[in-house]
Amino acid sequence: MTQTPATPKPARFRRLVTAARLGPEALLQRDAGLQASERAALALRPLTANAPPQKVVFLIPLVGRHHVGNWPATCARLMATLSGLQRQSDGNWQAVICGQDRPDGLPEDPRITFLPFTTEVAGNDKWRKLAQLCDHLAELGPQAGYAMTFDADDLAHPELVAEMMARGAAGGYLAQTGYILDHRADTLALAAPRSLSQPLRKPFWKLCGSCAALRFDLANGQPEVDFLREMSQHEHRMFPYLARLAGRPLTALAAPRVLYLLNHGENFGARRGRVSFKTRFVQRFRVSDDSAIRKEFHLQ
Repeated sequence: MTQTPATPKPARFRRLVTAARLGPEALLQRDAGLQASERAALALRPLTANAPPQKVVFLIPLVGRHHVGNWPATCARLMATLSGLQRQSDGNWQAVICGQDRPDGLPEDPRITFLPFTTEVAGNDKWRKLAQLCDHLAELGPQAGYAMTFDADDLAHPELVAEMMARGAAGGYLAQTGYILDHRADTLALAAPRSLSQPLRKPFWKLCGSCAALRFDLANGQPEVDFLREMSQHEHRMFPYLARLAGRPLTALAAPRVLYLLNHGENFGARRGRVSFKTRFVQRFRVSDDSAIRKEFHLQ
């Protein structure tokens, strides 16, 4: 199974303009090439997430034991991810891990649950797991909040949940800034929007999938779940566009709140030959004194 292809950028622009000027119905009638995610976004557009957010829900797809070379190391990285959530200064969060194999050492924390994945998928099954996680959202308890797909090897800053809950963004959040740690080289870099002085720098959301938290309100029914599921089937570079098309633009997080772990030996991107440019990015935008950052993310 593969990711749903991204909509070409010119088409994204045209569809946003049409939806804004003429409305979602006009876009649906005029454009037969809309993807399922775009149709789901337009179905959500008349609806608003009015209920106060109750929790941040982290949706974590876990690679199957049969797809990795070192299962204990894979579990150890997941435990580090979960420890980062347990260190949140605001405890209003839940995490659901979806995979074929229950990970070793899963904490006995009622906020952390395991969702068995039993569907047979040829090739990469990450996207099917993400779909199952989104479909499971209504069974978790919170009727309103933020849903964030989160990779099983990334780390959350202790203030990630607190910021989201305190600010209460109407559409959700986007990580414009964030850190990338090259595990092999033990080098850390800052990802951030480009500037005149750093024209080659990239925002974090273009580099890492743990980058967007979408506001949801299940009082609106199935359209909320449908949108999250269809959006999750795309690469993360589509997230801001789809959120805008749904009428729920994402608000930038105020500070780097996620750390992306690179070159640890089992990165998904390595299987697609897409890690080398990120390695070069870390070398180019290395943080010279990263001791404070490592302390914040409990890397020391």
